[in-house]
Amino acid sequence: MAEFEILAPKRERIGHGGMRVGFEDIDPRLDLVEEIVRLKREMNAVLLAHYYQDSEIQDIADYIGDSLELARRSQETGAEVIVFAGVHFMAETAKILNPKRQVLIPDMAAGCSLASGCPAPEFKRFREMHPDHLSITYINCSAEVKALSDIICTSSSAERIINQLPSDQKILFAPDRNLGRYLARKTGRDMLLWQGTCIVHETFSERKIVELRHRYPNALLIAHPECEESLLDRADYIGSTSALLKFTHESPATEFIVATESGIIHQMEKLSPGKTFIAGPPQEESCNCNNCPYMKLNTLEKIYLCMRNRAPEIDIPADVMEGSRRSLNRMLEMTK
Repeated sequence: MAEFEILAPKRERIGHGGMRVGFEDIDPRLDLVEEIVRLKREMNAVLLAHYYQDSEIQDIADYIGDSLELARRSQETGAEVIVFAGVHFMAETAKILNPKRQVLIPDMAAGCSLASGCPAPEFKRFREMHPDHLSITYINCSAEVKALSDIICTSSSAERIINQLPSDQKILFAPDRNLGRYLARKTGRDMLLWQGTCIVHETFSERKIVELRHRYPNALLIAHPECEESLLDRADYIGSTSALLKFTHESPATEFIVATESGIIHQMEKLSPGKTFIAGPPQEESCNCNNCPYMKLNTLEKIYLCMRNRAPEIDIPADVMEGSRRSLNRMLEMTK
């Protein structure tokens, strides 16, 4: 079992590398929600949270969204400090787009399997092997990889970006092969794919989902394009995190099997309280593999501490900032 599959109780969690994260210096009498609200006011801070965060974090965030929405929100806010309840590459993105603002992340170990599976030196060699290819890179990557890329995309913007390119333009897509394969089928483009996957989306059990569909014959299967191709072939609807949320709200269906990180179900239930949402089951019975272990490293305690201590803070070298801002801005310009 992977080290991230076991999460201890809220007051003490097993963190990155098996190290315990203690909260002994937090006064147990404190109301953490009230303290976070107070600190936001005193620091002129904004709290951004991804849909995959625990529900208690989503409920106190100023803005909730997917990667593209939160990137835009980070630019629109007038706050001096951005507190990012998400994973490391998301906080880096906020810093790249807001170089003069302080960007804090509750847990520096909140990484991403896609980002760690695409090291910048290896990606640089991959690009050099294919100099005639334009690099469209999924936002789930490090700032260093963004700096080596031509255009950044999100799952909600990728198809629109690809369709704006000349039909004869060769495309190198990284780091998610499942999303890349899905986009190649949707756009009809010949794309060279980096062979990375998301540890959450590749673990859904096709067999168990087929069984669920027999138990819930009226339920629609909705899936994120990071899922394996065989599961996407069975899906009634495929879309980004925000697109899945919108679809469940607007669809006349009342039951959904949700094949993406289960944190999004909290917003689905809030937006459509009369509907039923069933989390897509992972292959292993004994794990919470449909929960992203990196996203779940963030807690109310860690948000409070990072704001109180103004750390951990995201810091990116100037040359990396310049290159990554160029590729991110191309995405934002092409998706206005």
